[in-house]
Amino acid sequence: MLLPLYQIDAFTDQLFAGNPAAVCPLTAWLPAETMQTIAAENNLAETAFFVPREGKEAEYEIRWFTPAVEVELCGHATLASAHVLRRHLNFRGEELVFHSKSGPLRVSQHESGRLTLDFPSRPPRPLDTAPEGLFAGLGATPRQLLAGPDLVALFDTEEEVRALQPDQALLLQVPYRGIIVTAPGSGEVDFVSRFFGPRVGVPEDPVTGSAHTTLVPYWAERLGKTELRARQVSPRGGDLWCELRQDRVLISGYAVTYLKGEIEVG
Repeated sequence: MLLPLYQIDAFTDQLFAGNPAAVCPLTAWLPAETMQTIAAENNLAETAFFVPREGKEAEYEIRWFTPAVEVELCGHATLASAHVLRRHLNFRGEELVFHSKSGPLRVSQHESGRLTLDFPSRPPRPLDTAPEGLFAGLGATPRQLLAGPDLVALFDTEEEVRALQPDQALLLQVPYRGIIVTAPGSGEVDFVSRFFGPRVGVPEDPVTGSAHTTLVPYWAERLGKTELRARQVSPRGGDLWCELRQDRVLISGYAVTYLKGEIEVG
């Protein structure tokens, strides 16, 4: 069986930057074990699979797999999937909807060419006690800790975030899906971040859309503004335009195609 496969660099307008995601459009679901095996073979932070929703135009079911596990929400692979539909599969509508384990996720195209994800807001709460291994794993002590779906470690400066060289084996002990480190931005961005996810098979994710469902409500309250520019300062780097709208977060970015081809699945 031959299946189409695309590799897309998300949250960037340049090749070899942003976060690479594999996208596999399907006509019907494969067994979960097969999709997990394909994701492990691709060995990217995420592989997205989607199928058309029966009887619904411009609506799709979507699932995401890291090389190790299926996840409930992924930003960059959703952005990449929308790019594939628009750029390669002739989608011409104003808005498409992906139905996921995190509910319906709408994607529209901005006049600038950026794609905009409409995701749930997941604000963090204060965390009083650091999990064992966190500070040693980061090699630094943050100013404050917060908890949402991921643990959030707040630092004072962008330079501190960029300088981190974490011990992934120690971070593996921290009982959260991922660890977000963040600080105020300098220049044209409001805040910066990095994301470490050894527990889901992703030591450092280049650009993490889902993390911004937690970061945006935090920084919107702290900075007193609802429209924010963000940059993930991983080695590849990526740019995000964000907006808090009540219980939703709009996350926008560009995407470019790196490759398209076929995979052969027995």
